Amino acid sequence: MKENKFLQHFKWSLMILGAFSGIFFIFSFVTNIDLGEHKAAEPAMVIRSITLQDEYSFAGEKLTIEDWDIRERLERELYANVFQHSSTIIAIKRSMRYFPMIEKKLSEHGLPSDLKYIAVAESMLSNAVSPAGAKGVWQFMKPVSEFYGLEISEEVDERYHVEKSTEIACKYLKHLHKRFGNWSMAAAAYNIGETRFKKELDFQRAKSYFDMQLNEETSRYVFRLFAIKAVLEDPEYHGYQLKGDSGYAPIEPTKVITVAKSIPDLGLFAQENNISYRKLKWLNPWLIGKQLTNPLKKEYNIRLAE
Repeated sequence: MKENKFLQHFKWSLMILGAFSGIFFIFSFVTNIDLGEHKAAEPAMVIRSITLQDEYSFAGEKLTIEDWDIRERLERELYANVFQHSSTIIAIKRSMRYFPMIEKKLSEHGLPSDLKYIAVAESMLSNAVSPAGAKGVWQFMKPVSEFYGLEISEEVDERYHVEKSTEIACKYLKHLHKRFGNWSMAAAAYNIGETRFKKELDFQRAKSYFDMQLNEETSRYVFRLFAIKAVLEDPEYHGYQLKGDSGYAPIEPTKVITVAKSIPDLGLFAQENNISYRKLKWLNPWLIGKQLTNPLKKEYNIRLAE
C-alpha cells in the first residue's frame, strides 16, 4: 500500500514536470527565447545615412555645408530624392532622353548646363500638370508662356512642346538672372514667381537666397536642385545601379510633315499616315484636341514616326 502511494506521487510529479516543460518550450518558441537567450529579429529593411560629399555646387555656386542650417536643408533634399526610388530612377532614365537637347539649347543661349536640373525639379522630365495650372516639362503658367510666344488654345498647347518650351525656359531664366544677379535667386524666382520673389527680397533686405525666409516649397527648391544634380551626376554613389543601355534614348523622328491646313479628325489623320493615334499624340503632345482647325493657316511640324 505504501509503495503504491509512493508510485502515485512519483507519477504525479512526472506529469507536473512534463507540463511545465511543455509550457516553457512553447513560451520559448513563441518569444524566440532559447534557454534564456534572446534572439534579435532581423530588420525587413536597412536604411543607411548618406555620407555628405566635400562639395556641392549648382551653376557655379557652392554650398557651405559647415553651416548647420544649410547642411540640414541639403540633407533633407538628398534623402527626399535618394529614397524616392521609383521616381528618381525614372528621372535618371529620362535624363538620357532629354538632357542632350536641353544642354544644346542652354549652350546656344550661353547658359550653365546645370539649369537642366530645373526641369527635373519641376516635372521629373514629364509633361506634368500642377494644381495651379502650370504645364509641361518646364511647368509654365499661361501668362509667361503667352508673353514669350507659346501658343495656347483649346486644340494646341505648346507648353507640352519640349523643344519650344525649353527655348522659352532659356529666355526666361536669362531674364531672371539679369534681374536678380545669381542663379540661386533666379531659380527661386522661377519657382515662386518673379513678382512675389521681388516683394520678399525687398521686404527682407536680403542679399542671398540662403538667408531668406520663404514658403516651404521655395525654401526647399534651390536645395533640391543641388541634391538632384548630385544624384543624377553620380547615381551609383547614391545607390542606383543602371546598365549602360537601360536609359531612355532620345527620340529622333524619321518622318516630319509640315501642315498649314485644317485637320478635322486627328484619328483619321493618324490612320492615313500609318501611325497609331496614341503614337501621334505621344510624339506631338502639344496637340491637345482631337482636331486641328487651324483658322489662321499656321504651319505646324507634326512628327509621324520614331
